[in-house]
Parts: sequence; C-alpha cells; structure tokens
Amino acid sequence: MWPNQHYTAADSTLEGALSRLTGYIQEVPAQLSALPEETLLDMKPGKWSRKQLLGHLIDSALNNLKRFNEAQFGPEPYTFASYRQNELVVTNHYQNLPLDHLLTLWQALNRQIVHVISDLPEATRQRKVQVKGSDGPPRTLSWLIEDYVGHMEHHLQKLL
Repeated sequence: MWPNQHYTAADSTLEGALSRLTGYIQEVPAQLSALPEETLLDMKPGKWSRKQLLGHLIDSALNNLKRFNEAQFGPEPYTFASYRQNELVVTNHYQNLPLDHLLTLWQALNRQIVHVISDLPEATRQRKVQVKGSDGPPRTLSWLIEDYVGHMEHHLQKLL
C-alpha cells in the first residue's frame, strides 16, 4: 500500500467511492458465482487464483475496517502497519473454502465498512493517517477510504 502504490483516482470523492462500493457489494457475488469452479481455482505461477484474490480482498476489508474505526480517535496522525498479504492468503486457506463462504464474508465486511463511513463528519474525514515507517506525507481518512475502494477496483478487474 502507499506510499509506493495507491489507487485513489484523481477525481475520486468519498461519496463516489461509497456509491461504487455499495454497487460492488450487490453486483460482484452474482458475477463471481457465474464463473465455473475451475476458473475460480485456476492458478498461474506466482499469481493468486480468483478465490485467493477474493480472500485478499477479505483481508483488506478486515484490516481497513479496523483502520477506518480507529483513525477516528486518538492522536494524529493515526499510524498503522501494513499487513502480511501473502501469508494471510495462505494461512486462511481461501483456495479451499466454498465460494459462498467467501462471498458472504466479503459482503458482510464491506456492508459494515459502508455503515461506518456513511455518516462521517467532515472533521473526521480530514483526520490524518499514516503508514508506520512511511516517509511520505500523512493523508486524510477520506483519502484512505477512497484508496481502499480503488484497491478493490484494481483487483476486481482481474477477478471478474
């Protein structure tokens, strides 16, 4: 994740990100469920399968839900560590879980994210956040939320 790579579109807004996220929660399960199981399990060398990629998006939702909540309180900038993406995909055995299990978890986490961010006051949206050890400038909570949705969109292009 940032500072090396970020996914926020130049014209992105929190409201736009929230609207897109709400749409994905409704649309993605049907699109993924339409894919054959072989397609969901197919792995290329050095790449995740579609099931594993969905698992990565679950891990992202788990980590970011915590960030979106905790960034609202305490001193600024709220600092957070990156997480072990590859290790979590392996440890959680996403490849072996039924698709409906993965989709239910992904939807529930993202519904909670929508609930948490829907009514954030402007002052809270502007709270500063930063990755531990980053030499880049602090960003706003609003930027972090928009980046979360952009990161999801980046992976949905490969997933669907």
